[in-house]
Amino acid sequence: MLALVAFAAAAALLLSGAGAALAAAPDTPGGDQEKTPYYFGGVITNAEQPVPDVTVSVNGNGFEAETVTDAEGKWRLYVPEKDAYTLVIDEGSLPAGVIVDPTQLPEGLQPKQGTTGEFEVEFGLTNTKIVNLFLGAGERVTQSFVDQLSVRLVNGLNFGLLLALASMGAALIYGTTGLSNFAHGEMVTWGALVALVFSTFWQLPLWLGITAAVLGGAALGLAMDAGLWRPLRRRGLGVVQLMIVSIGLSLTLRYIYQYFIGGSTYQLAGSSPAPFEWGPISLSYIDLISMGVSIVVILGVAYFLLRTRMGKATRAISDNPQLASASGINVDRVIRIVWVLAGALAAISGVLWAYFRPGVSWNMGTQMLLLIFAAITLGGLGTAFGALLGSLIVGLVVEVSTLWIPSDLKYAGALVVLILILLVRPQGLLGRKERLG
Repeated sequence: MLALVAFAAAAALLLSGAGAALAAAPDTPGGDQEKTPYYFGGVITNAEQPVPDVTVSVNGNGFEAETVTDAEGKWRLYVPEKDAYTLVIDEGSLPAGVIVDPTQLPEGLQPKQGTTGEFEVEFGLTNTKIVNLFLGAGERVTQSFVDQLSVRLVNGLNFGLLLALASMGAALIYGTTGLSNFAHGEMVTWGALVALVFSTFWQLPLWLGITAAVLGGAALGLAMDAGLWRPLRRRGLGVVQLMIVSIGLSLTLRYIYQYFIGGSTYQLAGSSPAPFEWGPISLSYIDLISMGVSIVVILGVAYFLLRTRMGKATRAISDNPQLASASGINVDRVIRIVWVLAGALAAISGVLWAYFRPGVSWNMGTQMLLLIFAAITLGGLGTAFGALLGSLIVGLVVEVSTLWIPSDLKYAGALVVLILILLVRPQGLLGRKERLG
């Protein structure tokens, strides 16, 4: 319990620093945009008449924002810093039969290859960039189905890998303790928040923020087990009672986060140069680093489980905790290490999710929790490698499904696949059948 109290005090101090930094941050005057000194703006017209309700978005450097033109065709998008961004005109929101007229583009502005409504834009000497766009008759450039599928497969692989980091940790917890940890989403959020405080609010180097996030995640896992879960296990609480406690812990942590940082979405530090392009696939260096880090960490976890004594002990406890204890394995010590490892993996996943999503918010982990459980169940309860396989399937299904269904429903597609597979194989893809009765 002392460990949990000490961790709570340290967390309060850290988040108090975040709150102080936020007190000096600009307010958000209506809408979802946060005013900053830097913004893109302009007017969209067609035949010298303003065009309202055109969707305009900007993305880059881990930031994304969207707005629509008003009755006078005007739009404005604030960004966190002066840098290069991608400006996107949603061609589906343009009047029928018109595109952004390539013959009337401002000097130095050219559409990205294979598009008519996407542009690379950057600031000049001032803090504002005005981009006036004129529409004209023309045929919109669209990607072929194969190109769209290629892009979504790569995005799905990226998403599946970062989801696997959180899912493998949660699967190890379930395998060694039988606990379905509903607070695992908040462990993901905690990693992103620590990185945000260090790298954005305190203006420290990004590598230091990420290191602090991993250490903070491991510390949270240690404090949770030492201060809460181990005492409850010793009191003989059943799995259902522990699960209910985890739900309460999830709600508590979630609203503590909201109390300190508010309901806004914040961006992690880090800027991106021009993306790498392979045909229709465009990836920023952050995407490449994210995928590389995920693969290296997953391989490290696999080595830990397959080649080290502690990893073999973890697998033994997952198979049969009573037999493992009778064989001389210190079960409590192994479970403690599993919680530390799960906390570190969740923190890494939170940082990568903040760049993929993008943004850090108080409830970001909650948005991942259902997908984490889906991946664990799909792969097979209690097996880390099953969680990895399930995460990759969920990630690919979520992204590829947007070819046929609205993006708002893409997470439902993963749950449909989960149901279909469980109807055929109830124990999951890598799970083992259990005898009942």
